[in-house]
Amino acid sequence: MHPISLSPRRLPLAEAAFWLLLASGYFLLPEHLTLLSQILIMGLFAVSLDMALGYAGILTVGHAAFFGMGAYAAGLWAKHAWAEPFSGLLLALLVCAALGYLLSYLVVRGADLTRLMITIGVCMLLSELANRLVHITGGTDGLQGIAMAPVFGLFEFDLYGKTGFVYTFAMVLLVFCVARRILRSPFGLALRGIHDSSKRMQAIGSPVAARLRMAYCFSAAIAGLAGALMAQSTQFVGIESLGINRSAEILIILVLGGAGRLYGGLLGAIVYMVVHDWFADLNPEYWMFWIGCFLIAVVMLGGGGLMGLLARLVKVEKAR
Repeated sequence: MHPISLSPRRLPLAEAAFWLLLASGYFLLPEHLTLLSQILIMGLFAVSLDMALGYAGILTVGHAAFFGMGAYAAGLWAKHAWAEPFSGLLLALLVCAALGYLLSYLVVRGADLTRLMITIGVCMLLSELANRLVHITGGTDGLQGIAMAPVFGLFEFDLYGKTGFVYTFAMVLLVFCVARRILRSPFGLALRGIHDSSKRMQAIGSPVAARLRMAYCFSAAIAGLAGALMAQSTQFVGIESLGINRSAEILIILVLGGAGRLYGGLLGAIVYMVVHDWFADLNPEYWMFWIGCFLIAVVMLGGGGLMGLLARLVKVEKAR
């Protein structure tokens, strides 16, 4: 799984155009800023899963555990301690990074099936724990009463989602650039090598287990940041943020966009959530049926998701 082979000159231009197009939503779609913020957040969440699954090859179907923990950490911090948003992001990052690193000793040492069961089990345990601690998390009613302080003490979170969109866009872009830097570093190249053949990497002396643990830790931290952004932008944390359904949804988004490709998670989030919103308005009763048909159609087009399809189109265009 490799990124689209554009020329060195075209790649930065394509990336700049992608982010400028997302930013233009502030002016072009002022009535859908909340949806755009959620797309950015889910895209960042998918990027975090891609770091673990697509690059490191760690099979996980319980990544919502970190997303939900980040959301609850930021929400509880804002409600009971300090409503300043950046401190909540930092807390969510630290909590989820620590949790991810501790769980990595269980996840990394097992085979794929073992990893699958452990991640699902952790997700279910945390979800049930949040359900039992009603006096802290709000249980099935969710964590309510979150009131975020203005960003930099100047920009309040308004009902139209303007501040929330700008704040979310800036943080997602920043974290994405950091993740890209990590994945394009020697550490990221080592993860690709481990994904392709862990035995070969061990043979050349690479510390495979240690690198996988760090990849899982980084992945958990980014997922926690995404959850914190969701809690801050919506000022609510639902128990479903920890649920297995959220984990399945983000896995679908990543596969749709293309795992192991830098922009796959972002592209998958854009397409999935736009189609999700469109089908929900078009047919509120059977919208999941149409989404299923759409996902099957995308998979039938070939491997690599939408990024793989785009790569093949680029190659065809070059061949002409």
